[in-house]
Amino acid sequence: MAEKLIPVVKADEEEEEELVDPQQALRDECSQKQEAQSFWTKYQECNNRVNSKSNTAETCEEELIDYVHALDKCVNKDLFKRLK
Repeated sequence: MAEKLIPVVKADEEEEEELVDPQQALRDECSQKQEAQSFWTKYQECNNRVNSKSNTAETCEEELIDYVHALDKCVNKDLFKRLK
């Protein structure tokens, strides 16, 4: 009896296209640019140096932050233009 009082609405089952995160797409593009590549190289050199030592207080935090900052700076130029 409740079925007669409350209408049942069924949604159309259409194929939804796969959502793509525009920030990740831009990060992938920006990571290939020269500025980001130079920061990535410095980070990798630091990481290799730290991993080669058995006991060290050195971290590669600064190099990683520089790399992420370069990516974010590049991404911010176009990110909001791509958001819907």
